This record gives sequence, C-alpha cells and structure tokens, in this order.
Amino acid sequence: MTSHFIRQIRSPARAWLLALAVIAAPIANAEPITLKEALRLTAAHSPALTAAEAQERGAQAALNTARAYPNPEMELASGISRPRQIGGTSGRNESMGLSQQFELPSLRAARRQGAEAGIASGAAALGDARLNQHSVVKQAFFDVLRRQEEAGLAAENHTLLLQIRNRVKIKVEVGESPRYELVKSEAETLAAESAARSAELRVTQARDRLRALIGAPLAENFEVAAEPPLPANLPELDELRRDLLARQPLLKVAEAETRRAQARVEQERATRLPQPTIKLSTERDPDMNQWRVGLVLPLPLWNRREGPIGEAVAAVHRAEAEARQIHLGLLADLDQAYGRYQIAKRQVQTFESGLMKEAENAMKVAEAAYRFGERGILDYLDAQRVLRTTRVDFLNARYELQTALIEIERLRATPITGETP
Repeated sequence: MTSHFIRQIRSPARAWLLALAVIAAPIANAEPITLKEALRLTAAHSPALTAAEAQERGAQAALNTARAYPNPEMELASGISRPRQIGGTSGRNESMGLSQQFELPSLRAARRQGAEAGIASGAAALGDARLNQHSVVKQAFFDVLRRQEEAGLAAENHTLLLQIRNRVKIKVEVGESPRYELVKSEAETLAAESAARSAELRVTQARDRLRALIGAPLAENFEVAAEPPLPANLPELDELRRDLLARQPLLKVAEAETRRAQARVEQERATRLPQPTIKLSTERDPDMNQWRVGLVLPLPLWNRREGPIGEAVAAVHRAEAEARQIHLGLLADLDQAYGRYQIAKRQVQTFESGLMKEAENAMKVAEAAYRFGERGILDYLDAQRVLRTTRVDFLNARYELQTALIEIERLRATPITGETP
C-alpha cells in the first residue's frame, strides 16, 4: 500500500495535484473568523484607518513646518566697469549680498500653536476613525450572524412545510382530505423555498459587506464564529452622557479645530506687524571695496491685512458653531440609541418570558389536532406561520438590541463588555 502511494506521487501530474491540494486545504478547512480576529484584520488592512493615520502624520509634519526658520537669501553679481572720464580705471566689479528675515516671536508662537492644535485634531480624528471602524465592523459581524440565523430558520421552516405537504399529499391520495388542502400546502412550501433562497442571498450580501469593511483578503464563503451577546445592562442615561462628553473623539476634534482657528487669528494679526530683514553686502570695484549693513522693514500703509484677519475671525465663529452642533448632535444620537435599546430590551424580555413558549405550544397543539383529524390544514399552517413569525421577531429583537448597544458603545467611546447593572 505504501509503495503504491509513493509510485503515485512520483508522477509529475499527480505531484502537482497533491501540492495544490495541500495549499488549498487550509482555505477549505479554515476556522470560522471570530470578532476579535475581524477587528485585528481591520486594524491592519482598513483603508479608512490608513487614511486617518496618514492625516495624523501630516499634522506632525505641519509642526515641523511651523517651527522652521526662514531661509537666508544670497545674491551674487558680476560685471564690467567702464569709466566715462579720461584716466579712469576700467575693470571687473563684483558684489555679494546676504539677507535674513527675522520673524517676531508673536508670529512664531501663533503658528506653532496652530500646528499643535492640528496635531491634537489629527490624533482625535484617528481615534474617531478607529472607533467608527470598530463599530461598523462589529455591526457587520453581528449582521452576518443574524442573516445566518435567519437562513437557518428559513431552511428549517421549508423542511417542515415539505413534511406537511407530503402528509397532506398522502391524505389527499387516499381520499381523507380535500384537494384544496394540497394546493394550500404546495403554495406555502413554494413560498418557504423562496424565502430560504432569499435568506441565503442576504447571508452572502452580509459577508461581502463585512469583507469590504475589513479590507483583508478572505475566502469567498468564509464563516463567522458565534459570539455571545453583549451585556444588556447599561448605566443610567445621565452617566452615559457624562461618558460621551468626556471621551467622544469628535468633541475633541471640534475643540482642537476651534483652537487652531483662534491661533490663525493671532497669526494673521502678528503678520500685520513688520517682520525685519537684515542685509549684509559687499561690493568690489577697480578703485574701491565697499561693505554695507542694512535693515528692511515693510511699512503696513496700504495693506493692513483686514481681509485675512476678518476671514480668520469668521473661521473661529464657524468652528465654534460646528462644535456646538456636534455636541448637540451626539447627545441627540445617544438619546435615540438609548430609546432603541430600551424598546429592544423590553421586546426580548417579552419573548423570553413566555411568548416563544406559547407559540411553540400552540404549534404542538395544532399539529396533534391535525393528526387526529380535529383541525384542518389551514389551522395547522396558521399555527406554523405564527411560530415562524414569532421566531423571526425574536431574532430581530435580539439583534436590534445588539445594534443599539454597539451604537451606544460608539457614542460613549467606552466598551460595554463587562458592564454591571
């Protein structure tokens, strides 16, 4: 047996097939991706996070630009001197000049403050990008789980209706049931088959969205591992608001942008003051050598920078208004998410407290009554439809609760895992 296997491998074609099988085996048998792994891949491959990181590096570079001093300027000239009077000396003349502008400390300080505010804004924007990406990936991950459960329920419902259809068919063939019962069960079965196919399509769409958000190469039909639901107990709304105001990166971005706009006003006002330039020059003629030291001061007579200063002041007012709008919008979003959380939590508790059990018992009673001939097929199908609808509603309520919790986690900028009532 072993020698035969070795002879088979020696064949070049079979060797290639074996190598391809070994390479493809990890893909075919890949483990389902966990939420933790999805978030890790997102941090490493997400284009949105890469763009935010590049923006932060650009803000760091802007500080170097703000700290830089103006470069000196050198001027070289050479020519020929020809005297106009008889007896004068002709020859080559040469000159060299060096000028250096000195910025006032107030201008440099304002420019540096603006760059430092830009760094704070970039860091907060990166934190917001990470928080948003974490939230959307988490939502997409749980959406895949939701669609998979929906597909499982739809497949289970289709299988059950097939069994009912077969029972009805037998009864119709032996004359125990009228023909319309078979027509009704056939219609229900076809509808269940269509619903099952639609549910599978939604699973594929949810996977594609999660793959696009992660940004990493994943298998075509990758699976996601089941995750325990997030804790459904949250602090009071007032505490959630305090957490939002203390930790939300968007508020820090707005605050930093306001400081940067204020620094620009100071920079424009400092630019209005004359920035001195010192000049050193030397000139050599056939008859003499000359040295000069000069000072250049621009006179703010015609242009006192009223326009740039006015624009900068308007930018401050706009930044302050945007900061207030962000503050109000985030609090409103938190209130809405908290309302959805309370509604979904009550719905889940209602289903868990007995509604699901009642629907299952009604289905069992209807099935037994149909088997003993006490009820018709319509009552049986109605009970089965009620149970299916109840299961789907329970599934939607559970995942609506998860969606609200993830949104509150994003707005609060604090993980809710491990929360206590």
